[in-house]
Amino acid sequence: MNYICLYNVFNMKKILLITVIVLSFVTCKKKKISNQAELDEKIITNYISDNKLNAIATGSGLYYVISSQGTGIQPNANSNVTVNYKGSLKDGTVFDQSAAVGATFNLNSVIKGWQEGIPYFKKGGKGVLLIPSALGYGAQATGSIPANSVLIFDIDLINVN
Repeated sequence: MNYICLYNVFNMKKILLITVIVLSFVTCKKKKISNQAELDEKIITNYISDNKLNAIATGSGLYYVISSQGTGIQPNANSNVTVNYKGSLKDGTVFDQSAAVGATFNLNSVIKGWQEGIPYFKKGGKGVLLIPSALGYGAQATGSIPANSVLIFDIDLINVN
């Protein structure tokens, strides 16, 4: 009988240890995500300050600057838009750029930062989208864009369909 009790105590300790390890991992993972959002926020606000931008925060981590509102129609989440854009990283490295005539996209098919940010502009509008990594490519590196990168897009909304 004593061996059975010792065996049960040993198993309970093992289960408790595994539970503590799993909970510690989950807590660390959540802190890492939170810390990434805080880091992105700091990068974006420093960029805004350094470049003396009049940016508006949306609450999701996205900031936008409207240098020219435009006078045409405003896109929605289902719109096809033609945008002349330049995408860069915080250090100024350009990772993508459209031709002067722009590129046409359905807003449903682009990163969340564009889905949220482009509708703040009207046709003919110009400005900047400052996109935290969570609304860009997140922890996934994509092409020349490193994982957890803040994305900066200079945009000119040419057309809305």
